[in-house]
Amino acid sequence: MITVAAISDTDLDVAAHLAAVAAPDAGATAVFVGTVRDNDPDAQGTVVELEYSAHPDADRFLREIVDGLDRPDVRIAVSHRVGTLGIGGVAIVSVVSSVHRAEAFEINRELVERVKAELPMWKKQVESDGSHSWVGLGRVMT
Repeated sequence: MITVAAISDTDLDVAAHLAAVAAPDAGATAVFVGTVRDNDPDAQGTVVELEYSAHPDADRFLREIVDGLDRPDVRIAVSHRVGTLGIGGVAIVSVVSSVHRAEAFEINRELVERVKAELPMWKKQVESDGSHSWVGLGRVMT
């Protein structure tokens, strides 16, 4: 069951995502919080911020990703930020609850990997010297 699937231009609330998937039958809740770090293998220097941009239909794409993972007795809440985030800023929150932990872990991992690979989201990576690079521009959308 999808409880949250959203692209947001405001801070993401981890507690709200946890509450969205809480249920009496949930014996496990797997949480992933992706934050902005000060380094990247492709960066020449220190990363100081990321600026996320999304395709106008990104909400629909995110919901389609989640729909492909929907299972009975599983609840999913996932949001991705757009806009400028400094180091430590929360870029993605993904929470999955289910009866058993293995299923919660597996679905949450697959969800995060699919969002990273399939969501039409781009990021401008800004470094301390003012230089920047774009990540995700090669993505093809249908």
